[in-house]
Amino acid sequence: MDNNNILLIVEDDPGLQKQLKWSFEAYQPVIAGNKTEAIASLRRFMPRVVTLDLGLPPDPANASEGLATLKEILELAPSTKVIVVTGNDDRENAIKAVAQGAYDFYQKPIDIDVLTLIIERAFQLDALERENLKLQQNSTEPLSGIIASCKKMQDLSRMIEKVAPTNATTLLLGESGTGKEVIAKAIHGLSDRSNKPFIAVNCAAIPENLLESELFGYEKGAFTGAAQQTKGKIEFAHKGTFFLDEIGDLPIGLQAKLLRFLQERTIERIGGRQEIAIDVRIICATHQNLETLIEEGKFRRDLYYRISEITINIPPLRERPGDAIIIATAFLQRFSKLNNKKTKGFTQEAAIAIENYPWPGNIRELENKIKRAVIMSEGTNITFDDLELGQKKDESMPFNLKEVREAAETLAIKRALTYCNNNISHTAKLLGVTRPTLYTLFEKYGMQINGIAVDR
Repeated sequence: MDNNNILLIVEDDPGLQKQLKWSFEAYQPVIAGNKTEAIASLRRFMPRVVTLDLGLPPDPANASEGLATLKEILELAPSTKVIVVTGNDDRENAIKAVAQGAYDFYQKPIDIDVLTLIIERAFQLDALERENLKLQQNSTEPLSGIIASCKKMQDLSRMIEKVAPTNATTLLLGESGTGKEVIAKAIHGLSDRSNKPFIAVNCAAIPENLLESELFGYEKGAFTGAAQQTKGKIEFAHKGTFFLDEIGDLPIGLQAKLLRFLQERTIERIGGRQEIAIDVRIICATHQNLETLIEEGKFRRDLYYRISEITINIPPLRERPGDAIIIATAFLQRFSKLNNKKTKGFTQEAAIAIENYPWPGNIRELENKIKRAVIMSEGTNITFDDLELGQKKDESMPFNLKEVREAAETLAIKRALTYCNNNISHTAKLLGVTRPTLYTLFEKYGMQINGIAVDR
């Protein structure tokens, strides 16, 4: 059954059930007479559109059972379009239903033509929303420099698109090698400052005694060797974006001066007396836990609040399913071209290894491994041995769709059994299948409960 065309009709009146079922033959109607049946049908068929009688039993007088059903439907499947059907004297509950998330409402007596029009609109809106989501998810490079396909990174990309046009000070958190500077540049590129400078400073890469002059600049004669006036990196970023990487390594003495700059948006060069106004967007990043550093007295709490107006957490590569092989392919193409190699792709063993290796060094480690493999490879495909990942050939998730489906179904059944304390009836309802179907799956996968094979 194609759930794109399923219409769930929740109605307790048997005569009205028949009328509605035969009136909507253009769809695949599924009938439910009460809340329990409605939720079971929702789990089993995943309908796109639902018509819901608010006057469900056992309390048709105030329609509370109907509102409870609506609430549970939207909790389980928030994108479902629910059209509530009410009596003539029940407009108040209809308005409550729409406020709780119902798509629309219709008052009895039912005019099939009008209700058909509302249902058609609901299906059309659902199709448009799913098509828009599909277009977003199919984008392999949602932002310049960011290669991603997993939902976490798609959501992160949408967040960046919202943050970029603002001047909010942004804090990027993530492990080393996750691409914090790439994301900072993406934010800059989407802002109205994109044609202005992007200046980056790594606090961990510059000696403490030089960092202050690097950031704020100095006047001639400010110290021995200061032969001329020199602008700092913050001043060079005027009108653009200033990226302060590894801010967790910023010396505590400089944190007060940076905080003053963030508050006043003015700087003084070392040895100077003149305040210089700076118009700049600030983006900071670190792989460290700043709250831990605050507790240890190594980072100022007031500075933390100032730099984290917007905080973006970048997931490590191991938490981005499917992204490793996509990024690896992009690197392979780039390095093959740069090194005049004819490397075309990866062997199946190499691809599986890339997907299952934990990548403790994240994208930076992946880039280095692919670069080396391209240079050292002798064939047209990168092999498992070319990657030098220091692991055995992995027999993890297969490519065969049948095997993938079996693994996923087995895991889902085991989780549901645990949740339902091995109660077969409850497990079947939770999974949205019938008891006979669940027994068939037990037999298919040779599953046991408490070490005993399940018999019908």
